[in-house]
Amino acid sequence: MKQSMTFIPTLREVPAGADVKSHQLLLRAGYIRQTASGIYSFLPLGKKVLRKVEEIVREEMDNAGAAELLMPALQQSELWKESGRWATYGPELMRLNDRHDREFALGATHEEVIMSLVRDEIKSYKKLPLTLYQIQNKFRDEKRPRFGLLRGREFIMKDAYSFHSSFESLDETYEKLFEAYCKIFERCGLNFRAVIADSGAMGGKDTHEFMVLSDIGEDIIAYSDSSDYAANIEMAEVVDHYTVSEEKEEELEKVSTPNQRTIEDVSVFLNKESSQCVKSLLFKVDEEYVLVLSRGDHEINDIKVKNYLNAKVVELASASETKAVFGCEVGSIGPISINKDIRVIADNAVKYMTNAVTGANEDGYHYVNVNISRDVTAIGFADLRFIKEGDPSPDGQGKILFAKGIEVGHVFKLGTRYSAAMNGTYLDENGRAKEIIMGCYGIGVSRTLAAIAEQYNDENGLLWPSNLTPFDLHLIPINMKDEAQKTLTEELYQQLKQHRYDVLMDDRAERPGVKFADSDLIGLPIRITVGKKAGEGIVEVKVRKTGEMLEVKKEELLDTIQNLFETLA
Repeated sequence: MKQSMTFIPTLREVPAGADVKSHQLLLRAGYIRQTASGIYSFLPLGKKVLRKVEEIVREEMDNAGAAELLMPALQQSELWKESGRWATYGPELMRLNDRHDREFALGATHEEVIMSLVRDEIKSYKKLPLTLYQIQNKFRDEKRPRFGLLRGREFIMKDAYSFHSSFESLDETYEKLFEAYCKIFERCGLNFRAVIADSGAMGGKDTHEFMVLSDIGEDIIAYSDSSDYAANIEMAEVVDHYTVSEEKEEELEKVSTPNQRTIEDVSVFLNKESSQCVKSLLFKVDEEYVLVLSRGDHEINDIKVKNYLNAKVVELASASETKAVFGCEVGSIGPISINKDIRVIADNAVKYMTNAVTGANEDGYHYVNVNISRDVTAIGFADLRFIKEGDPSPDGQGKILFAKGIEVGHVFKLGTRYSAAMNGTYLDENGRAKEIIMGCYGIGVSRTLAAIAEQYNDENGLLWPSNLTPFDLHLIPINMKDEAQKTLTEELYQQLKQHRYDVLMDDRAERPGVKFADSDLIGLPIRITVGKKAGEGIVEVKVRKTGEMLEVKKEELLDTIQNLFETLA
């Protein structure tokens, strides 16, 4: 491809609002352009890389026994109402009405559509298992789109769905696709970890996220310093490793704590450690109130609260709701002598506290010498807090450390979550109707492209892995008006294409410095410069990744390039 005939609008300056490397470089190198907040066009270079990522995904999905299809992005609301997610998915679901005032959504995901297809066509256990996938644009109305392709409102996703007559079959496919995902991200050259995760609005359980390690990642990974254990911080189990204090239980006492509203305020005022205070937070759980307790130096994990209570919606009660229920401000609530209709649950660590401090349900007062087993009745205990660095690893090996990650893939065991809601059944070998068992497997294709760009760059631009680069070679004549350079450039361009190299030839009437800067920015693996020694049949070859420079005779160029690509593989 001649550079004058394609569309690569490079930029010298970092665009405003581009806060991370991948976003900056994909914009500056002319791979993408923003058309609206969180919505991007893929320009020719970006489309070529995207196609290569998609090819890897397709190859590994096909090898795992999945079949590709394509479903509509426009989905009728009736299907979402059948599953129950029309009301619960949240504002991220983009909803619209047609001219007949019928409700639709732009596809954020396709569980409902695929279940409606399969339930209408698959009637017998003989047609199971079955795995189907698609690569398609998805739409989610992100509250705060950011980081370019890493968090957008329209993005490209590979979503797959498997259907089974037994959980053993689901386990087999889950493992097969888990391995396929590992191969996909390995072939993309990414430094990633597969971590235990929460299924969120998807439903189901037994789920893993694939996280690309990055300092700009929005997810925190908790991992062991001595084993392969890794989990999203929301799902990392906290080992019940606490010990009972030998301290004598003192008599419960209410004390004045004027204007002390936070754990930090109260602990300083009473000369206590925050770990000696009980944090009390009121949650609305499926429209009922639940008081959740944790130690003052711990943070309550609402995902664990949701899973423990098997709830659909868990949200922190507002300050006004809290005051209406307890008659005091948020910082003064506690578990002693409260309305019996309010359920009380506590993190395991609270069970081991002796002579603790809690709110007294009266502004300006707290209880001291609180002992939960003595002073609080009808309380349940569970792992309800976020894990902390230094905690024991849940697998019993080592301590927990944190890292940041970009989620690029997610696999779920959905079970009968959707078939039960949408009457998705098949007839077993005895002719009895059984609910189809389901799995779900997603990869953010456009996000994967951005994650690659985030990991593969330097101060001059992008550094694409050789199997994902938009072009294999960048052929740059210094001066196309020089007859020797022009002739040699055209000769090499044809020769390299005949040997199946994808070549970008910079035939633009630009200064050499501009061409070289653009070449580094675009990030093709090998640059071939035709310059002052063209008359002697000699060119300069530069390896983008290492900066290595070679002078090569045209007769030796093909062998040299082949050898260089072997070292880059």
